[in-house]
Amino acid sequence: MTQFLPPLLGGILIGLASSLLLLFNGRIAGISGIAGGLLLPPRGELAWRAAFVGGLVGGGLLLRALFPQVFGAPVVTGAGLTVLAGLLVGFGTRLGNGCTSGHGVCGLARGSLRSFVATGTFMVTGALTVFLVHHVLGGL
Repeated sequence: MTQFLPPLLGGILIGLASSLLLLFNGRIAGISGIAGGLLLPPRGELAWRAAFVGGLVGGGLLLRALFPQVFGAPVVTGAGLTVLAGLLVGFGTRLGNGCTSGHGVCGLARGSLRSFVATGTFMVTGALTVFLVHHVLGGL
């Protein structure tokens, strides 16, 4: 039972943060859009974007320092594969007009049809990628 508590708590906090951002700022909590908007932020949007991303990074670092066991064993990959994976995720979020948080958390909660399609696409693509990497390529 305790193994489900960290993911449950994380889900509750994501939902709470998304709801508060929408309630007080009128914004959808799409992390890729918020982080991407830090590069060339529209006027008056730098502070809340920086605070949101800073909270994500700071919260993760704090959790890692206080409860390192919730992260499990580290995944060992090369730097090149990590950079390639990050670029593919960035390309995918631009192609899909949003990321898993924007579509999967906020879009599904609002009943958005395109978010249902995008989230289904993310899930199927992720499952196929895991199958390909682990069962066809033998792991990387």
